[in-house]
Formats: sequence, structure tokens, C-alpha cells
Amino acid sequence: MSDATEASTTSPQTDVVIHADNLGIEFLRSRRRSLSIRELVFKGKSSSPTDKFWALRNVSFDVRRGEAVGLVGANGEGKSTLLKLIAGVLLPDEGRVAVDGGVAPMIELTGGFLGDLTARENIYLTAGLHGLTREETEEHFEEIVEFAGQNVRDGLDTPFRHFSSGMKVRLGFAVITMLDEPIILVDEVLAVGDAAFRAKCYARMEGLLAEGRTLFLVSHSEPDLQRFCTRGLYLKHGNLVGDGPLEDVLAQYRAAT
Repeated sequence: MSDATEASTTSPQTDVVIHADNLGIEFLRSRRRSLSIRELVFKGKSSSPTDKFWALRNVSFDVRRGEAVGLVGANGEGKSTLLKLIAGVLLPDEGRVAVDGGVAPMIELTGGFLGDLTARENIYLTAGLHGLTREETEEHFEEIVEFAGQNVRDGLDTPFRHFSSGMKVRLGFAVITMLDEPIILVDEVLAVGDAAFRAKCYARMEGLLAEGRTLFLVSHSEPDLQRFCTRGLYLKHGNLVGDGPLEDVLAQYRAAT
């Protein structure tokens, strides 16, 4: 595996904040966690398929500071994988990705929350993992809770595992969007929640973009893409087949599907 991932490094041009150069990542089709005890003992005897496939390959693009980019493509084409490479959650097998600045990853909003901790404890934990001090978190604490809603406020000292899925997403979105990071990575999270919560999410996203943040948005919702993005990237079979004005890329995607 290549060690060519670079985070918080200077991009080739001063206004480029995400630089992907021939990016590729390879996965196994088999699920190692599904192997039986016998298969684990007798390695090489597994009946599971072990062929590999490239989830992404030869993907190159630049994103400039303040751009709002929409990533489109059918399910399984590598969109979420690309976001995880940019966020540093995954490392590429080929090429490199350089990110100039911190990222606020709205990919798996509740993935880092611990069920046995209370909502209050999870707020401090998650903010701390993203580099905020306890004092900084306390400054934003009321803002986070207010955005998450009254149900979350009432359950602040309840173990997180007892929250409904909607309450978990509300809290996760509130915490991540509070981070003062210049790059925002969003994977479908605007599509969750009731109409009132979606309206709050849209308003928060528009406020962040007005501040000059850079947005990288994965969505199957054309209205969401058209609302926030001016440029589109189109992934098909792990390859970047379209890059241009959003409406042109959406037309290309519609024609292919």
C-alpha cells in the first residue's frame, strides 16, 4: 500500500485545498470477518472469493478554496470511498491526495459516539477528538444543544444508546458543523430528519458557505446539489468520467442512467 496520502500539506497551487493525483484504492471482495473458525485455522482453505477490485482508480482533480463541489454517481461507484480518502479515514494504494486545511467530516455522523457515554460526554469527546479544548467546547455547548433540539436537551445526561436514530443524527450534525474547519465533507446527511430539521441543516450549510468554506457534497438529491454546488464530479465504475459545471455533469449523469 502506498504511503502517499498527505494531510494538511501545501497544495501545488496556493488556492487549491484538495489535490487528488491518480488516486486509487483496491479492495478484496471477500469479507474476512465472515470466515469460519476452520477457515481461520487453515489459512488458504477459505471458500470465500478473494479476488480484488479497484473501488477507485486514476482519479485526479483539484478543488479550490471556496468552491462548492457535488459528487454524483450511482450506488457503489466509489463516492463515499473518495470522501473517506479525502478525510484521511482510508489510505490510497495508488496516487496521492493532499488536503490543505482541516476538514469537518459529515460522513458517518454518529460513528465516533459511544453508546455507554451520555450525550453530554459525547459532545466533549467528539469535539476533543477534532482538536477542540474543553474550554472551546464549553463556549459552543449551548449552540450545539440548541441546534440539536429540545429532545436532545432533555436527554443530555442519558446514555447515547437510548437516543432515537433521529436524535443521534441531530446531535452529530450539530457537533460537526460547529467545528471551525475550512473544508466540509458531506455524505448524504442532508437527506435525513424531518422537514423542520432539514430546513435548519440547509440554513446552517448556507451560513458556512457564506463564510467562504469549501464544500464537497455527495448526494442523490438534485435539488440539494443545485442548491449548494456550482461544479460537479461524476464517478462511474470507480473512474472520474465527468468534471465541469454542475448542470452539465448532471445532464451527463442523467443520460447515462
